[in-house]
Amino acid sequence: MRILFISSNRIGDAVLTTGLLAWLEAAHPKARFTIVCGPVAADLFRAVPRLDRLIVLKKKKYHGHWFNLWQQCIGTRWDLIVDLRNSLVSRLLMARRKVYKPAHPSGGHKVEDLASLFCLSPPPAPHLWLDETATRQADALIPSTITPLLALAPAANWPPKQWPIESFIALAQSLTAEGEPLAGAKLLIVAAPHEREQIVPLLNAFPAGRIIDAVGLDLLTVAACLQKARLFIGNDSGLMHIAAAMGTPTLGLFGPGHEKIYGPWGTKTAIVRTPESASELFARLPYAGAFAPLLMGSLTVEAVYDAAKVLVKKDG
Repeated sequence: MRILFISSNRIGDAVLTTGLLAWLEAAHPKARFTIVCGPVAADLFRAVPRLDRLIVLKKKKYHGHWFNLWQQCIGTRWDLIVDLRNSLVSRLLMARRKVYKPAHPSGGHKVEDLASLFCLSPPPAPHLWLDETATRQADALIPSTITPLLALAPAANWPPKQWPIESFIALAQSLTAEGEPLAGAKLLIVAAPHEREQIVPLLNAFPAGRIIDAVGLDLLTVAACLQKARLFIGNDSGLMHIAAAMGTPTLGLFGPGHEKIYGPWGTKTAIVRTPESASELFARLPYAGAFAPLLMGSLTVEAVYDAAKVLVKKDG
């Protein structure tokens, strides 16, 4: 059986599709998979079982990337095509069955919408497969003797979603102080390579021996690192979804974002948001200008601290 699975370009969206992919892998134990995704998300899929091909869809002018995909797939008679991009390409390929993402989202969580494609209840949770390389690199960076470990993702690729870096510093100081749930914890800092400048104040706020710098690592190694953390706290981002998919207690920080649709998924997750709703903050964007990063400023350190303590206690 040959399955073509067309996932997303963005990291977070790609992670949210992996629950459906994991269900397909379990439901069809002899199937071979070809997975299509964008460049930034490609590492997330490299260890999928029975992976024949991982096709990285690099955007080209005049939609040339879709033509290239068609060329790579036209010679195969597919048993199942799951197209979560609703592309024209899949409509031009031969397959016994084709499934497309909902044309009209329900307004519920993305994981639920994806599960509805196969009438799955409960929805399968996002799942990432690790390979030996990712595990080995994570073990080298974070030996088993390092505990507890607090993971922070303080950057954001869209400034309005970024909680002030000063708030992350104050939060980390509070949660790791003597007598606190994560007293003495080392800090695992995760971010994309181009986001390092945003988080330098956090890196400089603690002694070097307290910091584990995972900025710029490939995403599967990051996933293996996050699996070791006692708690993850981060902005609404792909890294938040990776942490949740690895079963790490995950606290997502929301402002101009829709947590009912894109919140971290899983039994060990929680969100805390600004006093303002997403729509209220979106309404400010045309006027925010250079102050866009301040849209998350109304989310207090105390509110995040309280939510973090509840999540740690819940996880035991």
